[in-house]
Amino acid sequence: MRSQRNKTIDLPLEDCGAYLARCLRPKGPLAPEDCADQVICGDFFRAAPLLPAGAFRLLIADPPYNLRKNYAGEVFARKNEAEYLAFTRRWLGELKRLAAPDASVYVCCDWQTGILIGSVLPEYFTVRNRITWQREKGRGAKKNWKNCMEDIWFCTVSDDYVFRLDAVKQVRQVKAPYRVNGENKDWEETAEGEKIRRTCPSNFWDDMTVPFWSMAENTAHPTQKPEKLMAKLILASSEPGDLILDPFAGSGTAAVTAKKLGRHFTAVEKSELYCAWAQLRLERAETYSRIQGYENGVFTKN
Repeated sequence: MRSQRNKTIDLPLEDCGAYLARCLRPKGPLAPEDCADQVICGDFFRAAPLLPAGAFRLLIADPPYNLRKNYAGEVFARKNEAEYLAFTRRWLGELKRLAAPDASVYVCCDWQTGILIGSVLPEYFTVRNRITWQREKGRGAKKNWKNCMEDIWFCTVSDDYVFRLDAVKQVRQVKAPYRVNGENKDWEETAEGEKIRRTCPSNFWDDMTVPFWSMAENTAHPTQKPEKLMAKLILASSEPGDLILDPFAGSGTAAVTAKKLGRHFTAVEKSELYCAWAQLRLERAETYSRIQGYENGVFTKN
């Protein structure tokens, strides 16, 4: 018996017919308006040639890490280095064709796959930075450090790209407020009297909460990312109305977050079960647009 507070989406496939019917299964080339706000059910390598070249302003890729993992009955088997690099180059080549000239590209990875992916990314894009985010969950080890970090490579197609700094500035409490000629120096006071400073965001994020059972966004997907994580990427590197591509959509976190933030999305996922969960989440986003950890335009620590 599940607790009444358990909000995890774990709908069985036999109950997903209505949600699967909403998914797109393209048979021919798609224009941008055809794939906007669509969950494409199918393998990305088959769907990619049908997607419009140069149409996506932001691309967020969360590929399978090079670990043995069961995704709704389909097992991704660990590959040797050459095989994983070939797999990576294959999808990166597709992203290169689909990215707009001023697009940004974010690639999620763990420390092991990050070494491999980072070595080939410069063949396709300009690498701008590596974001490291702290995740509380992690399996302990008797002869190693517990792994509680993941990385996101930040890349662009060219030197012409969007970065909306003010949308992702961090709010910090001012410990020692400083004034010049009686005026506040780089800080402000809220209506509640709190003294704060809006600072440039760093490439280390320690304010993330991995979705868990009592969170509305949680699903039974084994590697789900937080909506808050996606919100930072989307707010920084896209404008309202832009079209965002997620080639390995999982349970639809990037698509759902894009919808909540007024962007369009194309999400590609091969698992029918995860496609259905994504559609369920998109349906709920019609009436529930909150992103946990992001309130009134400010990121807070969950």
